[in-house]
Order: sequence, then C-alpha cells, then structure tokens
Amino acid sequence: MISLSLTPTSSWYLILSAILFAIGTFGVLVRRNPLVMFMCIELMLNAVNLSFVALARELNDINGQTIVLFVMVVAAAEVVVGLGIIVSIMRNRSAMTVDDLAELKG
Repeated sequence: MISLSLTPTSSWYLILSAILFAIGTFGVLVRRNPLVMFMCIELMLNAVNLSFVALARELNDINGQTIVLFVMVVAAAEVVVGLGIIVSIMRNRSAMTVDDLAELKG
C-alpha cells in the first residue's frame, strides 16, 4: 500500500505565499475602490510575512520571525491611520474611486 505524506513543507508555504501575493497584486491592479485596494495591500504584506516565517523555519534562524514582528507592528499602525483616512473620506462620498482621491491633491 502506498502511503502519501501530506505534512506541509516550506515549499508549500512559499507556494501559498506566492498565490496570496498574486491575488493581492491582481486586486490592486484591477480594483478601483480604495478600501479594497487597501485590503489587497494588507494581503500582500501578509504573504511576505508568511514567506519570511517559512524561510526562517527552513534555515533555523530567528531573524525572519523578528522581521515579521516589526512588519506586523508597522502594518497595524498603517491600518489605524490609513483605514481612518479612507473611512472618513468615504463617509462624505459614497461612490468613490482612487481617481477621485487623486483629484484631492489640489
């Protein structure tokens, strides 16, 4: 009888990270809603974090996980500020695109 080992390896995590990053990139390039674009950028950041953790586990090095900790702290601060700005602008304009935000520059 053939036994299949389905234990995830680092390459599985790197492939998943590449797929998540591609989905995020596709969302940023295709969608025009700033809230959706913001979520796609966060998806891309988390995909990079997943690859850092997978490679840190593969290399038995703590530096990748340390970088992920700092990236998550910066991403949390970005979410607080960026999401606050986006939501406050979207309250005034319900159907807003990124092109409308470019006109706000002055």
